[in-house]
Amino acid sequence: MKSEHHYITRSGWLRAVILGANDGILSTASIVIGVAAASSSRESIIIAGVAGLVAGALSMAAGEYVSVSSQTDIETADLERESVALEESPEEELIELAKIYEERGLTASLALEVAEQLTAHNALEAHARDELGINEITQAKPLEAALASGLAFTFGGALPILVAFFGAVNQMVYLQYVFAILFLIVLGVVAAKAGGSSPKRAVVRITFWGTLAMGITALIGYWFDVTGG
Repeated sequence: MKSEHHYITRSGWLRAVILGANDGILSTASIVIGVAAASSSRESIIIAGVAGLVAGALSMAAGEYVSVSSQTDIETADLERESVALEESPEEELIELAKIYEERGLTASLALEVAEQLTAHNALEAHARDELGINEITQAKPLEAALASGLAFTFGGALPILVAFFGAVNQMVYLQYVFAILFLIVLGVVAAKAGGSSPKRAVVRITFWGTLAMGITALIGYWFDVTGG
């Protein structure tokens, strides 16, 4: 038999990487577009882009660490409460676990037998997985998420800055938009392939929101035009 290939094990770090790279490309390109629409100085454009890249990468890593740490705290607190409940009322917890299996389609007798065997093997693990929905795959990993997001943001944000270095200043707004969309499309396809989902859906979604974000920042830049044009 051919073994099935699942992608759920990648969900933790893949989400952080895609989110970081997407934000890096989009926010840095948007900043560059906004400044380029208001200024004809390459130096100002690049400085703004680099500042946005550094601030964004640090903010992304810190925000991811804090948010995932909050999830970890909730999971830890729930596991501690469940551990206390197992010590204080093991019979009630056994019946509760059996009810869960019964609701999933097992007969009452089989559900109780399964609950008894899993409880004997590792009661807390069984309740964490089947009652709380916590397992090794879904369990939050703050440091991993923070590093993945920060590094991915830095990589994604570096791409629009390269365009700002080498592209024509008088065409910078258009160049940033075109290249950012290309970068986002590539990212969408890679993300879809890595996650085993539809590349077409990912590309449409990422292109739409990317266009909207960059269009708004371009309008703001033109509105605050500092060149006097």
